[in-house]
Amino acid sequence: MRAGLRAIVRGRVQGVGFRMFVVREAHRLGLAGYTRNLPDGTVEVLATGDAANLDQLVLRLEQGPPGARVDAVVADRSAAVPDCEGFGIR
Repeated sequence: MRAGLRAIVRGRVQGVGFRMFVVREAHRLGLAGYTRNLPDGTVEVLATGDAANLDQLVLRLEQGPPGARVDAVVADRSAAVPDCEGFGIR
């Protein structure tokens, strides 16, 4: 069963390869959607896929890549995610 996720990641998450990290993790987990930088310095992640894999993505977002500092991940599992194929950066 496909589920949706919208997550906002706060901390030092721009300019450190965070979005590429998200793309790699999403591909590894078989998720579709996208990630993008927001003007307030956060990173937004919209993903759809298996609920257990979305849970794994949230855990990876909380860790982040080397060089990032994740202060908080606010995840909304009830979010409607646009119909996407693959996972990319916007």
